[in-house]
Amino acid sequence: MLAALATLVWSGSFVTSRALGDSVPPVQHAFWRWVIALAAVAPFGARQAWRQRALIRRHPGFVLLASLLGVAAYNTLVNQAGVTTSAANMGVIMAAAPVLMALYERANGTRLGVRRTAGLVTACAGVLLLVGGGAAVTPGDLWMIAAACCFAGYSALLRRRPAGLGGAAFLFTTFLLGTVMLLPAQGVSLAVEGGFTPAPGTVLPLLYVGIASSALAFFAWNRAIALIGAARAGIVYYLQPVCVALLSWALLAEPAGWAQAGCTALILGGVVLGAGARG
Repeated sequence: MLAALATLVWSGSFVTSRALGDSVPPVQHAFWRWVIALAAVAPFGARQAWRQRALIRRHPGFVLLASLLGVAAYNTLVNQAGVTTSAANMGVIMAAAPVLMALYERANGTRLGVRRTAGLVTACAGVLLLVGGGAAVTPGDLWMIAAACCFAGYSALLRRRPAGLGGAAFLFTTFLLGTVMLLPAQGVSLAVEGGFTPAPGTVLPLLYVGIASSALAFFAWNRAIALIGAARAGIVYYLQPVCVALLSWALLAEPAGWAQAGCTALILGGVVLGAGARG
């Protein structure tokens, strides 16, 4: 349920990235998202992070890599993709991330099991059919492939989170470090592209991605990984292209047809088959 909650909320952020693609530069979109997210999680995580600062300092490689992959790089790549590809394509391509998550876990010795593997293959088939019926590959599609690799790496990395490091402290620390990592790119973007005009059409979506898609969804996803592992949570993540397609059709008037419906059925079938499997 936690993985499904995160997936649903993140689906809205893909639609937001597409909607803001023409009005907010991608780097500035990412930077202000994490500033808002940092402010949202600070009341819960700042004090806990300070109490656990010695533990955090003992694992600098883990904390820095998680901040880079999950905060600084991933969402910036998603926003860049939203400039030149559709929200539906973004969701479909991101559905490749669970395959990478499963491969990472298998490489670390985790047994996936027959039912979970069958669910993974079924859902993956739905994604591949959906991609195969699409238009020519755009630069945004390539940016999304890079984003999927970053997100899968972040999700697999969560299994190595130091024992005793609280969830709120981890979020606050990675949000803070990721925002700092984005500062140079933010300065370059302001100098080259200029800023954007604050208005309800830009501020409200940024509040959504900062509070819901970052503070809430990342907490839910990280907790899901801790409970059931990246491979099993990744199968639930296959719901993402379904949610994104429905939201982009309803909010952005992006087209949908019977082919998408058939592929959606395969994806949902794979999720049902594999998400609850233990062997």
